[in-house]
Amino acid sequence: MASIIIVPGWRDSGPGHWQSLWADALPGAVRVKQDDWITPSRKAWVASIGQTILAQDGPVVIVAHSLGCIATTHLPPEAVEKIQGALLVAPADPERRSILADFAPVPYQPLPYRSIIVASSNDPYCPVRTAGAYARAWGSEFVRLQMAGHINIESGFGAWPLGLALLQSLTGESYAASIPYTPHSNDALESA
Repeated sequence: MASIIIVPGWRDSGPGHWQSLWADALPGAVRVKQDDWITPSRKAWVASIGQTILAQDGPVVIVAHSLGCIATTHLPPEAVEKIQGALLVAPADPERRSILADFAPVPYQPLPYRSIIVASSNDPYCPVRTAGAYARAWGSEFVRLQMAGHINIESGFGAWPLGLALLQSLTGESYAASIPYTPHSNDALESA
């Protein structure tokens, strides 16, 4: 069974965010910690993610959000070799925010593992066309959500059942019973 590596984005994923709920509830999930969530450094972030991956005994599945998606694409080969798959949610566009510029340019080559990008039609941090370009360049499956914002707690996402189903498609494991479900606005829309 692959270890689940939760990779938050810029400013971390706070209480109630689907990443925080998953990190607390999924068996064996490991959350990446960064020394500086506010002024991110690509070198430091990539090193933390890589160390977390390499500390696991077997293969890993990445569950990244926002800038965590971009940091994941910058990983060194020894970390990449352990990745079985990646769920890349609401990727950031570091060229649009100067504080994230250290993560640009974004790599535009195929990822050597199965990946799924989930993006929103109205994400304020990355136009959906940019997320689509990432998906094409990385060889990722592309899931486009309508009017889902940044797919975080502020845009109405809590436990996020669709995300768990996508994670299950990468791991073959069922997680539905692991996460206590309390409907949030967009969670309810997804199940309708």
